[in-house]
Amino acid sequence: MPLPELSAFLKSRRDRVRPADVGLTAGPRRRVPGLRREEVAQLAGLSADYYTELERGRGAQPSAQVVAALARALRLNDDERDHLFHLADRPVPPAAHGPTAHVQPALLGLLDRLTTTPAQIITDLHETLVQNELAVALVGRAAAVSGPRASLVYRWFTDPDARELYPVEDHPHHSRVFVADLQAVAARRGRDGEVQRMVAALRRHSAEFAALWDTHDVALRRADHKRIIHPALGVIELDCHSLFSEDGHQRLLWFSAPAGTEGAAQLELLSVIGTQDMAADRSG
Repeated sequence: MPLPELSAFLKSRRDRVRPADVGLTAGPRRRVPGLRREEVAQLAGLSADYYTELERGRGAQPSAQVVAALARALRLNDDERDHLFHLADRPVPPAAHGPTAHVQPALLGLLDRLTTTPAQIITDLHETLVQNELAVALVGRAAAVSGPRASLVYRWFTDPDARELYPVEDHPHHSRVFVADLQAVAARRGRDGEVQRMVAALRRHSAEFAALWDTHDVALRRADHKRIIHPALGVIELDCHSLFSEDGHQRLLWFSAPAGTEGAAQLELLSVIGTQDMAADRSG
């Protein structure tokens, strides 16, 4: 079904975004004022042919997930995001929380500028929204799952594979940090059904979680020291920092290491190795 208004809006927003705004190099031979079609497709995780068809007003109606990805790629504000959903005949706005939530533009702008350190944006329930390439190289591309399993906190206590990123002796620390952080999030959100359902499910499925929850320890995770197991570089010691959005619903995480340390040297190597040796569906 042709969608000419969607086509026109996509092109107008693409023309507005400068390559530098999304961490791309303009280059001497660029002939368009904004992004190329293939660049939008890459940023949104779509094929170039599929996006080209959308911008030409052809092809199948895009799903809500595709529309959300395009809104992120084109750095749309909330009003523009909602308009895009309506033009795509997806009138229900995306949820305020969850893996399809619209990424806060301020955090996304900062992420675009973090080109030399692993960084990603997550929700307050540790659902990964977007990653830069170094984050993919460090912790793997976020698992393409929905529902409770989209949350690393949920997977941490219900799926042993979720813990393979960290040395076994560090698992108790991460468990305590996850639960204390979730306590703080639950208090902030009030009687939020999503959080209540997650807590209830975790109490049923994990005795470890239930015991930690009953301690009532509470602390938002603003910073942490981590050891991450990389398949090519071994154990990397890093500091993990968090910057919270104004409403607290999203966080920009980035990883660093003090200059001169082995961790700093490993991060340098990481940028060379890239994602070639990384398995899919790891997450940090």
